[in-house]
Amino acid sequence: MARYIGPKTKIARKFGEAIYGPDKNFERRNFPPGQHGNNRRRKTSEYGLQLKEKQKAKYTYGVLEKQFRNLFKKASRSKGITGEVLLGLLESRLDNVVYRMGIAPTRAAARQLVSHRHIIVDGAIVNIPSYQVKADQIVGIREKSKSLEVISTSLANTGVHKYSWLEWDQDSFAGKFLNVPERSDIPENIKEQLIVELYSK
Repeated sequence: MARYIGPKTKIARKFGEAIYGPDKNFERRNFPPGQHGNNRRRKTSEYGLQLKEKQKAKYTYGVLEKQFRNLFKKASRSKGITGEVLLGLLESRLDNVVYRMGIAPTRAAARQLVSHRHIIVDGAIVNIPSYQVKADQIVGIREKSKSLEVISTSLANTGVHKYSWLEWDQDSFAGKFLNVPERSDIPENIKEQLIVELYSK
């Protein structure tokens, strides 16, 4: 299964944001990687800014180029503002929902839990990270997997679940995906309009 497995801090430094979550190495060196690092003064072109925003969204959600392009095509065919629909589709991915619910500490860990058949949707095992979760579907942990240390540690550290479009039941180790989130509810710092402009060329 194709996915990015390279150095994450280097990518975070490239965008100037800790897109993979808290990172001590990034905090120490929060300037672009490479020999010249902080001393780069080149002005980025309009195309460069659009490309950077697309790459940031791709790396944040752990999606490869072809998948991202397909999601954009789906968003552009849907009703509503294309950029906001695109972010909604990314947020509806099963691996992202598992991460948002606090079942996994990172999106990469969530992807692995899904791939290894630890996650169920409406009672059935789903092992496809890109599966699109729909409103009112129940995402939970398989009975045999509830005792996994990575899951229990992540749930303990997450504490109160803070996303308005998700509902978590600690007793059943399951949560409900209430609806696709509005753009104002999504905390990611992504300028989706730049992505739309890039693909519209």
